[in-house]
Order: sequence, then structure tokens, then C-alpha cells
Amino acid sequence: MSTALIANLEKLLGTARDGALLRYSLGSEHLKAGDRERAIARLREALEKDAAYSAAWKLLGRALAEAGREAEALEAFERGISVAQAKGDKQAAKEMTVFARRLREQGGER
Repeated sequence: MSTALIANLEKLLGTARDGALLRYSLGSEHLKAGDRERAIARLREALEKDAAYSAAWKLLGRALAEAGREAEALEAFERGISVAQAKGDKQAAKEMTVFARRLREQGGER
């Protein structure tokens, strides 16, 4: 189960291996385990370490949306789209554009 993986990953916090990827991985595992708030915190930490991490923006938007924080999710997707476009990460930009559009449609915005 992911709780063992989370425990192993958390042992790496503060070591030489600590970085955006570790924080992203922790965020992903927390989200899989249903702990959205911890996932959001870890994903924000990943983005503090690397603001150009497209996958972290995408997962942060998803975690925020699942937590019912739609406005924050839209902000994350929009920032992520800008980051992805600047990096030439077309697939991530496309996916976040779709997710943002769906959120707007669910919220009645068009």
C-alpha cells in the first residue's frame, strides 16, 4: 500500500535527494491515499523548488479540484499551462487546458 511508500519517501526529506521530484512523488502518493490536503502541501513544496515543473502544476490542479477548491485549481492549471507552453511541453499544456475547461463548465463559467 502507498503508506509504506510514503514513509520511505518521507525519510528522504532533508537529505541530498530532497528536491522537486521527491516532493512531487510524495504529493502523488498522498493523493492516491486520499489525503488531498497533504498532497496539496507537498505539491506546493515541489513547485517552490522548481516552478517550471509542469507535471506538478497539473497534479496540484487535480488535487485542488478533488478537494473542492475549484478557483485555486483553475489558477494552478492556468499557471501550469503558461509554464508548459514556455517549456514546449505541449501535451501537459493541452491536458491542463482540457481540465481547466471542464472545471469552468462545471462551475457555470464559460
